Amino acid sequence: MKVVMISPGFPAEMPFFTAGLSSCGAQVLGIGDQPAEALPERARRHLTAYRQVSSMWDENQVAEAISGFQTFIDRIECPWEPGVLMAARLRERFHIEGMREAETVPFRDKERMKQVLDEAGIRTPRHARAGSAEEVREAAQGIGYPLIIKPIAGAGSADTHRVDDASALEEVLPTIRHVQEVSVEEFIEGEEYTFDTICGGGRILYFNMAWYRPRPLIARTVEWISPQTISLRDVDAPHLADGRRMGQAVIHALGFRDGFTHMEWFRKPDGEAVFGEIGCRPPGARSVDIMNWAGDIDLYRGWAEAVCHGRLTQSVRRRYNAAVIFKRAQGQGRIQRIEGLERLLSEIGEHVVNIDLLPVGAQRRDWKQTLLSDGWITLRHPDLSRTMQMADRVGTDVQIYAG
Repeated sequence: MKVVMISPGFPAEMPFFTAGLSSCGAQVLGIGDQPAEALPERARRHLTAYRQVSSMWDENQVAEAISGFQTFIDRIECPWEPGVLMAARLRERFHIEGMREAETVPFRDKERMKQVLDEAGIRTPRHARAGSAEEVREAAQGIGYPLIIKPIAGAGSADTHRVDDASALEEVLPTIRHVQEVSVEEFIEGEEYTFDTICGGGRILYFNMAWYRPRPLIARTVEWISPQTISLRDVDAPHLADGRRMGQAVIHALGFRDGFTHMEWFRKPDGEAVFGEIGCRPPGARSVDIMNWAGDIDLYRGWAEAVCHGRLTQSVRRRYNAAVIFKRAQGQGRIQRIEGLERLLSEIGEHVVNIDLLPVGAQRRDWKQTLLSDGWITLRHPDLSRTMQMADRVGTDVQIYAG
């Protein structure tokens, strides 16, 4: 099988998906805007061929590169959010199996997404599309406060704002002028979870449920917080049941077929499950890694199996809760020192499975632009309460200083 992989080397997870395709026996034909020699080694050694384009988002250039391979193509894949619609259009252009543009749009357009799910009887926040400040005001008046404003085609929590009253709305409006269209939605109070799947032939072959501590909107606005994502071992827990059923209904309503999906949902204090949003791509921020650590599984390969062959041959055994904790330095400039790590490892090191913190001397990252912040620590344990306790210790006991 010959698979075109758009952007095989970026972002950081893409080389792992590229390797997954190769490990399933596919010939991987890469297209990206990096020179071949600049690709990460993991991506480069798993490519059968590679073509560089000057712009990843010039669809005609990418189409010409595909034609340049001069071979029959079985699949065109791009697990990176900004490229999913282009990949869908290219499949249509080359008459290749897979999701079409009309099927993909509801995964990118948050308003269309919720309209489809409303029609299917799935509980979504009250919502409206807005393309101007006046339309935002009208939507806010109809929905009521508090509310959330976020880009129609955004990913993660970028340009997402909670608005509690009309005065706060006027403060937010100038900050979103660069966003062409936004979704204005009812604010849902509650805990935030995920329902992630790998599907093949329209069937859910694997699913994951993760818990955000705290919910991303808070983590994106409070600098001192060390955000956590926990891949949960007990996905059959009673308090998750409604979210699990809703996730399955969402996949069915949207007609998803092959590959990864990443859905976020809320559990209100009264137990009601409310849909958040869904993307037809894997979760970011090292979430696939914690799924792998939770089950001693390789879901990069699992995704490739589903895409290429419509199956998942690996055994799914959830042995652990796995948590990734993102750290933010105190101060600005370059990393000066890291405190508390050695002591932490001496006490719980057997449960820590990965450490990827910026080294001393590295420039601190902009925490508002990337959840990865200044690095992360990953740990796992069969017991959820123990996992949470250790994750909280990473948040409080390990400190990074910049200056």
